[in-house]
Amino acid sequence: MAEIFNTAIEAVVDRIGAEIHPLSGLAKDLGSLAVMVSVIIATLIWAGVFIQHLSL
Repeated sequence: MAEIFNTAIEAVVDRIGAEIHPLSGLAKDLGSLAVMVSVIIATLIWAGVFIQHLSL
């Protein structure tokens, strides 16, 4: 889901203008950060499930 939002942000930023602007770069960077955070959260959840399963 986060990757879909990231792609949407990048498409909007690219559509609005071709000029380089610091806020455009920030929007793209934050979209990428959201993807990374979601991957980290998913990894932690799966690790927790795996560890709990091993302790049963």
